[in-house]
Amino acid sequence: MQLHTIWFVILAIFWIGFFVLEGFDFGVGMLHAIVGRNEEERKRALSTIGPWWDGNEVWLVVAGAGTFAAFPGWYATMFSALYLALLLVLVALMARGVSLEFREKSENPRWRSTWRWALIVGCLLIPLLLGVGLGDLLNGLPIDSSHEYTGGFFDLLTPYGLWTGVTLVALCLLHGATFLKLRTTDHVRERARAAARPLGWAAIALVVGWIIWTRSVAGGPDVPQPVEILAVIAVAFAARLAMTDHDGLSFSASAVAIAALVGSIFIDLYPNVMISSTSAAYNLTVNNVASGHYALTVMTVVAVIFFPLVLLYQGWSFHVFRARLKAPTEPTDAQPGPEPAVPRAG
Repeated sequence: MQLHTIWFVILAIFWIGFFVLEGFDFGVGMLHAIVGRNEEERKRALSTIGPWWDGNEVWLVVAGAGTFAAFPGWYATMFSALYLALLLVLVALMARGVSLEFREKSENPRWRSTWRWALIVGCLLIPLLLGVGLGDLLNGLPIDSSHEYTGGFFDLLTPYGLWTGVTLVALCLLHGATFLKLRTTDHVRERARAAARPLGWAAIALVVGWIIWTRSVAGGPDVPQPVEILAVIAVAFAARLAMTDHDGLSFSASAVAIAALVGSIFIDLYPNVMISSTSAAYNLTVNNVASGHYALTVMTVVAVIFFPLVLLYQGWSFHVFRARLKAPTEPTDAQPGPEPAVPRAG
């Protein structure tokens, strides 16, 4: 396997890791006002993501930096085409982070309501906009022979891209509901279970519709690919298990569903990295936008050394903060690991 292909796979893993890990953060952010009926319950819901939400953003940063280093031509075209959309993503990321920090600065109801809605909208816009961008990579955008984007902002809002974005939002909501079931108790957990039922049905319908549409957009065989079948099975299992006490299995299934859906986009995209709707001759491929052999070699050595360390640290952090967050009146189990603090930046 050539180095540019290896780096295409690595970047796909970064995007999968981002959506799997940030997916439950976004889901919790969108659901915290539903599962929490008072300030204590909302605070406890948000505390479930306290140890991870800011660190999980690093996966997006690394995906962007890796694209710049491994495929500078892809980075230049994609970021110029999606410039305004990515700017909105940055604003949404800042709104999400600031909301988690500032909501505790005052007990004024209007203050807390403002930051609550900023958090909800921010957590909604990020997967929606990034999903639209990923869908557009496969659907195609107006790109000329110089690999310059020739369209406007509204050309980015393709029907397939929008469906991809909405599907990822639904999966993040289901992922967040399963995570809340895994990490909370009492009324918060029961409300998360109740929310998972309609969210599960919506996610199943959207994923099935997305797969049917993807077969038309991507070309090739009309039969769904194995990874797409895996996405349907996983989201169905996640929705069903969310109604039971198998919290770990339902959370794992929702994670597999997100990973399979995002992964299938990159599988269908390869060897292209961006499709030109103007002419197939103008497609960006792993061959015509990759960096030189030396740069890819150095990057590969760095990835081989540090990527396993990141995974080990991520796994260790999940192990340490594995205890459920209980209501103040509930007895605390003698389970190892500190309880996570209220979400804060940094």
